[in-house]
Amino acid sequence: MPRESYQKQLDDLRENVLYMSEVVLERLRWGLDALERKDEDLAWDVIEGDDEINEMYLELEQDCIDLLALQQPVAGDLRFIAASFKIITDLERVADLATNLGEYTHDAERDLYPGVDVQGIGDATAEMVEDAMDAYAAEDADACVEIAERDDEIDRGCERASTIVMRDLIESEFETDGDEREIELLMQDVSRLLLTIRDLERVGDHAVNIAARTRYMVENDDSLIY
Repeated sequence: MPRESYQKQLDDLRENVLYMSEVVLERLRWGLDALERKDEDLAWDVIEGDDEINEMYLELEQDCIDLLALQQPVAGDLRFIAASFKIITDLERVADLATNLGEYTHDAERDLYPGVDVQGIGDATAEMVEDAMDAYAAEDADACVEIAERDDEIDRGCERASTIVMRDLIESEFETDGDEREIELLMQDVSRLLLTIRDLERVGDHAVNIAARTRYMVENDDSLIY
């Protein structure tokens, strides 16, 4: 019976980590949609929902601590619990970045830079997180390598987007005719967009972290951990 109870705790931990990832991904996509449509109600849903994710994180953190302290797992079980603990940390930080998107929605004054595909970058990073969690669920170590490799394209896309924003900023400054209010609004929107790009790049980094911990969990291979 004790062994069955222990196994159930491990199974429950996996299921709860996966559930947390579903909630986080939902909030990330809400944040992207809110920003694209300037939907302030949806933005508030993302912001106000962060407490729920924080509570979920703390509960799962305690579950991991209890398993480590009371069951003293070894080998594969130990790697699974340690990886799960690190993964929920990455998920909680993705949720924080989603909350940032909600806050940027409230700050946005106007549409700028149609040449910057924020939604496309966001969708790609959300897909990376989803695929990393699928690899965790299926214990698919090979998929983790492919996910980590995709991050290079995300980084290049973010760099291109930032370059476009800065180039357009320089060009736009010459079109404001010294209007201080116009310049102030321009700088605020530029800052918001650069922060959005930075945050989406970080979502991709967290997806890589999840993939790296999953590969370590499955094969005791830390080559993706950095």
